[in-house]
Amino acid sequence: MITDVDADGTGTAGPGAAKPAAGEPGAGGTSTVLPELEIDVTPTFVIAAAVATRDFQDVHHNRDRAVERGGKDIFVNVLTTSGLVQRYVTDWAGPDALVCQITIRLGVPCYAGDKLTFSGEVIEAGGAERLVEVVGRCSLGDHVTGTVRIGLGEPCEAGGPAGSAGSAP
Repeated sequence: MITDVDADGTGTAGPGAAKPAAGEPGAGGTSTVLPELEIDVTPTFVIAAAVATRDFQDVHHNRDRAVERGGKDIFVNVLTTSGLVQRYVTDWAGPDALVCQITIRLGVPCYAGDKLTFSGEVIEAGGAERLVEVVGRCSLGDHVTGTVRIGLGEPCEAGGPAGSAGSAP
């Protein structure tokens, strides 16, 4: 598993973490399971990420306002969630990975004080392309689900892996 210990966006590999072998970034075909990524969703992380994405909605930095609007605390914004999904896949795939398409669906909110754990699996592979299914879970359930299509060292082909994933928007 890969775990985050602070809000700076860096991760450290924990025991049993499986990264692709040297010279084989993102190697693996269909059914390859990615190592988990666990993020400690501290208040500082939520606020810093909202500010970094220029999202100044008060529910992402003002606990009282978030509670007034029905939340239990401040929560992660959609731009941060989208970035974390991409980061999860590209950390696994390596520095030559090119994100060609990302499709996500938001679920339950991820509040400050929670942990957000990403898991994923390659669901299509063809040539230098991979389509990875991703789930980000917190204590309330699925925070985000989706897919990320990547090219490993080259742009994705129209039509996706083996011509079946659809074209990038």
